[in-house]
Amino acid sequence: MKSRSTIKGLMKRHPRLSQLVIVALCLVMWEVAARFFVDKMFLSPPSRVYGEIGRVLGTKGLTQALTLTLYEVSVAFVMAVAIGMIVGLSVGLNDFARRCFMPIILLLYGIPQIVILPLFILGLGIGPPSKIAFGVTHGIFPIILAIVAGVQGLKPVLLISARSMGASRWHILRYVVLPHMLPSFFSGMRLGMTGVLLGVLLAELYVSTAGIGYFTGLFTQNFDPTRLLGLISILAALAIALNEFMRMVERRFSRWRGND
Repeated sequence: MKSRSTIKGLMKRHPRLSQLVIVALCLVMWEVAARFFVDKMFLSPPSRVYGEIGRVLGTKGLTQALTLTLYEVSVAFVMAVAIGMIVGLSVGLNDFARRCFMPIILLLYGIPQIVILPLFILGLGIGPPSKIAFGVTHGIFPIILAIVAGVQGLKPVLLISARSMGASRWHILRYVVLPHMLPSFFSGMRLGMTGVLLGVLLAELYVSTAGIGYFTGLFTQNFDPTRLLGLISILAALAIALNEFMRMVERRFSRWRGND
């Protein structure tokens, strides 16, 4: 009992240790399942997958595909943030606009995006523009909803006080609205980043001759689980890195909040 309580206390003091233990357990279960329970044609053990990451990266055209996907994700994310912020603030700060447009936004958000992919392909072709546009449709809605929620949580007394002291609309937006909505905004951006990455990869997977999504489909069709799982691991590392980057930016702009 004493040893159990000691381990529990250690993990509470060091949450990173708990995370490492969970990851290690998952890798062990994966290794055992791949070696003893699942056909090697469908699943490779992590020891083999991570041992052949170099071979995965050495696949002809994969480096260029990774660069293309990063470009598409970056452009789509910037567009989603810019459009989402404009729409979110316009809808969140105006009661009439919120009553008129929020039901439409929620309706569009509820539509499975994959069913409108053919429209993007027909209108923009199979090149990067269609992938970027499809990525924007996946990332923009979480950002809009997060901004609207953040603005709606603003206490009216703050706006009244700012106006009574002669603050202009710009000053109210800059010094009252934006600082208050920062937590919601960054949460929406993290969700939007994940959505953009998903949208771009889906578009590449279904209709593309380049990009990471194309190679994901290629490895699947060739029954090459080692390179497929290696590529998935690279994508997971990329997603984690992008999410951590967003957290760093959030901490940078939210230092005034202290430990709240």
